[in-house]
Amino acid sequence: MISFDQFKCNLEAVRKRIVRAAQLSGRNPESIRLLPVTKTHGPEVLEYVKRIGMDRVGENRVQETMEKQGVEWRKKLHWDLIGHLQSNKAKHAVECFDRIQSVDSLALIQKLDRLAGDRGMVLPVLLQFNTGHDPAKSGFEPEDADMAVEACLRYDALKLEGLMTIAPLVEDPDAARRAFAGLRLLRERLMRTFGIALPELSMGMTSDMETAIEEGSTCLRIGTALFGDRTGGAHHVG
Repeated sequence: MISFDQFKCNLEAVRKRIVRAAQLSGRNPESIRLLPVTKTHGPEVLEYVKRIGMDRVGENRVQETMEKQGVEWRKKLHWDLIGHLQSNKAKHAVECFDRIQSVDSLALIQKLDRLAGDRGMVLPVLLQFNTGHDPAKSGFEPEDADMAVEACLRYDALKLEGLMTIAPLVEDPDAARRAFAGLRLLRERLMRTFGIALPELSMGMTSDMETAIEEGSTCLRIGTALFGDRTGGAHHVG
């Protein structure tokens, strides 16, 4: 298990990477949110996040999140779902997440609206797009973007806050840049077409955060660089 001191060192190194990349891109580092991804790590890392003054975490799986939250943690932090959401887990997802970044089908949009409406809430969502054209990744195809946005805007219990993508895991180092640039351009076009604000552009992880910042990311989903690899080992960065 990683220690709090190691987490602090890792966080400082990640923040330095963000500031450096932002400055090189002519961006304000304050415009980029760091989302700590706590998946596969125990509840102790939630304590680290809270102790350091951060208020939001990302998780991949509904069941793991429910177990980790218990009674104690549900209201102490804001929770983002960043992994693929199966339809049969949607009810639990609406109960244990404050925002769902991985909305990737019309059926899921409809179901989340109904479930959120039943709870008398408005659920913030991001639409996930497969701008990297990776067959292993979920997400709407870019050509289906207008249809997806129209569906979101039709429902009262959903609040569309932006777009999300995951870069393809391939050897080509430019693949991530193409995926991120594609999402940025897609967002710009959708904002013009629909006359709406889409403030969040969620893209970039430990290995490609600099590229994501250069291409306009507002939310970096960082796990390994903060908490170590999935087996719990410490991971030094910077």
